[in-house]
Amino acid sequence: MGLRQNREEIAGSKMFVYSQGAEWPPTISVGFANGSVTIIRGDFIHDRGTKQRIVFESQDPITALQVRQGTTKVLYIATLGKISSLVISGKGQGQPVRTVDNRGCHPGCMTFEPSTNDLIVARDDAVYYYGVNGRGPSYAFDGPKKLVKTYKDYVGLVCPPRVAQISKSKTFRRLGADDVDDIFSSSSFTLLDTDLRYVAYTEALPAPPKDVFVIWDELFLLTEDGKLFRYQEKTSQQKLDILYQRDLYILAINLAQKYGVDVALQNMIFRKYGDHLYQKGDYDTAMQQYLRAVDNTEPSQVIRKYLDTQRIHNLIDYLEELHEHNKATADHTTLLLNCYAKMKDTEKLDKFIRTPGELKFDPDTAIPMCRQGGYYEQAAYLATKNGDNELVIDILIEDLKKYAEALQYIWRLEPEAAYPVLMKYPRVLIEHCPTEATKIFIDYYTGQYKPREDVPAVADIQPEASGGAFQSLSVLWTLPFVGGRKDQTVPAAPVPKPEAELVTNEAPEILPLYEKPKPRSAFSSFVDHPTEFIAFLEALLKQTGLAHAEKVDLTTALFEMYLESANKTVDKNEKDAWQQKAKSLIVESDVKNTGVEPSIDTSNVLLLSSLSRFPTGTTLIRERASLYPDIFRSYTSAKDTTGAISALRKYGQEDLSLYVLALSYFASSDKIIAEPGVKEEVGTCLQKIDQERLLAPLQVVKILSQGGAMTMGMVKDYLATNISRERREIQSNRRLADSYRTETAAKKNEIEELNTKPIVFQARRCSSCGGGLDLPVVHFMCKHSFHQRCLNTRMGVSVEDADCPICQPGNDTIKRIRRVQIESADQHDIFRRELERSTDRFGTVSEFFGRGVMTVAAPTE
Repeated sequence: MGLRQNREEIAGSKMFVYSQGAEWPPTISVGFANGSVTIIRGDFIHDRGTKQRIVFESQDPITALQVRQGTTKVLYIATLGKISSLVISGKGQGQPVRTVDNRGCHPGCMTFEPSTNDLIVARDDAVYYYGVNGRGPSYAFDGPKKLVKTYKDYVGLVCPPRVAQISKSKTFRRLGADDVDDIFSSSSFTLLDTDLRYVAYTEALPAPPKDVFVIWDELFLLTEDGKLFRYQEKTSQQKLDILYQRDLYILAINLAQKYGVDVALQNMIFRKYGDHLYQKGDYDTAMQQYLRAVDNTEPSQVIRKYLDTQRIHNLIDYLEELHEHNKATADHTTLLLNCYAKMKDTEKLDKFIRTPGELKFDPDTAIPMCRQGGYYEQAAYLATKNGDNELVIDILIEDLKKYAEALQYIWRLEPEAAYPVLMKYPRVLIEHCPTEATKIFIDYYTGQYKPREDVPAVADIQPEASGGAFQSLSVLWTLPFVGGRKDQTVPAAPVPKPEAELVTNEAPEILPLYEKPKPRSAFSSFVDHPTEFIAFLEALLKQTGLAHAEKVDLTTALFEMYLESANKTVDKNEKDAWQQKAKSLIVESDVKNTGVEPSIDTSNVLLLSSLSRFPTGTTLIRERASLYPDIFRSYTSAKDTTGAISALRKYGQEDLSLYVLALSYFASSDKIIAEPGVKEEVGTCLQKIDQERLLAPLQVVKILSQGGAMTMGMVKDYLATNISRERREIQSNRRLADSYRTETAAKKNEIEELNTKPIVFQARRCSSCGGGLDLPVVHFMCKHSFHQRCLNTRMGVSVEDADCPICQPGNDTIKRIRRVQIESADQHDIFRRELERSTDRFGTVSEFFGRGVMTVAAPTE
């Protein structure tokens, strides 16, 4: 296979010259038929004398001599009976002859391998190799040999005729000619590749060979009839093509590796070999070849074959190799995980996902597949390694129901990463781990949160389901991205304790900086957990520097929880304790006591007190907010006349409207008016209403007449006083109206005289300087006279445009008042607001009527 013959006859000498090297002085070893070996040293060229000595003697004739070159030269002597070695130069010279092998060889059947410096001996049964340390490997090749030569990686053998040597060989593959008859009837020439153990070339020679030699890096064979043949080696690709045709893929692989062909070509051979084995039904061995060719093979071709044959275990091997070589896609990962699930091979799945170093697959694809297949521990591991904290919590809580481990995982996160996952399942965590969950909420919302390195186990109310390859995910938390130390070890299955024992250090802690969330955002997390909620609220209220709005939210919520706890308990002492706490919140937040803005919402506290039947809270908050009418109504709605009278006497001076409410209440029923002290209080109410003008007399009469319980004798003094005062006011108003009419008539007469009658100016002195008047003089209609020079100096304007300097300020005031009245005539909203605030609405209407608000503008033509 490896060579091709060039049957070109070369004329010339038939002598074969072989040179093995040169040294000085030269040495010649001569073997004789009598069994002796002589070494001759000297200058043969210049005939300066030589020395010779016999170094070996034997009864058998000498058949071959070879010298192993090196610092120590060793002469190998072959006879028909044995092979011996003798050191002829260098260290060890003079030592006796050493027997290498008790079997000899025929003449011409021993040579050296130049690349390895091994001795090659061709015998009838095989080709033997001998190294420095003795006999090495042998390669069976039956038949007598006449000559052995080496060429590159090949061993050339010349065999005499009529010997069926090839047909008997089991070690070497026959790749040469198929004409066996030629081999039996003539001499043959064969080239062996002993490394790969195959016959590279063989042919029957037309004449007996005389010699085989290598020159110009080419192989030549000389026959006895004077013909010279040249042999040329085929290219690597030609050799591989021949092997493909004969399905010798193993040999092709070895040949490619020996010649160091590129990886892509080797992978192509593997793939061809795999296809060949697959067609033969050897699926396991075929998969081994596909695995070796994974870098240069289209994965879909292999996957499709093994899907069709349902060879799942082979398909798993191939998909794992794809991931190992970073050739896998998301579809490949999905298929591999499905195969694991179908085979229920948890051990392989664990090994796959826990591969050290960087993941060889897309975790976003693998995690959903693990969850769908029920491999929750593996999914949690991948999510942890991928740094997807929210997904880890989802799996621990929703799938594994491992609430304690979920809380431990949150404890190890940085503040910015812990808050989103904490707020995703707050109720579940508080339900199953109330103490520790409340602790983490308090720490986070007070700014005291710090990632923990050693998190003890937390007692779980509900037992956690176990199973799978991972009994606990605690071992994962030593990973750097979740805050654990590299040298830290956590027990795989910690023993739960009734309550977590927190590890504290004496050294001051350095808390991470983060933005604290609004307290209100955590309120919904404590639904149905009042005890934990109260602890949370109380802890947050102990902070300093709380914003007012946050403090109001916390105090109001805590007040509600106190009242709820008081209503739920049946123990009177415990109930009083809760109510006392609720009362203390109101007292502490009283603006009158603290001097600051109240920290509890008034309307909410009133509502909560009313719903929880906590009258003390209602009264306190109404007093703080000055809601005295509401306090009074709380007594009247309960028909508590005594309490109503007490409230009137206590809060009446603070809020005068209580007298109106009290009068309505007292007059509403005969039973109320008949109670002790009510009639006296009616007189007090009427007197206060009259003094403060809280109601008009008609309004009072209307209130007293609604219930039908009042008698005329009870209100006689009030009515007499009001009638007398009204009469006096009427008379006063009449006198004032008459004076206005008289003044108006006088003004009209004066205007008429100015328009129709001449005016006599009799002033003798200037109204400005007081000097006697002399021309030019300026007279005004108001009877004031001025020197023209005084008027010019004082006014700074011309005489025609001047006004009386003395009357001008008053006139300007009147004009300004009138202008304001005209402008305010269209501002009806001002009139409406004043009317709503006024206690004397008729007086307000009269006042605005006098301002001209009610004046109708004259129509324009």
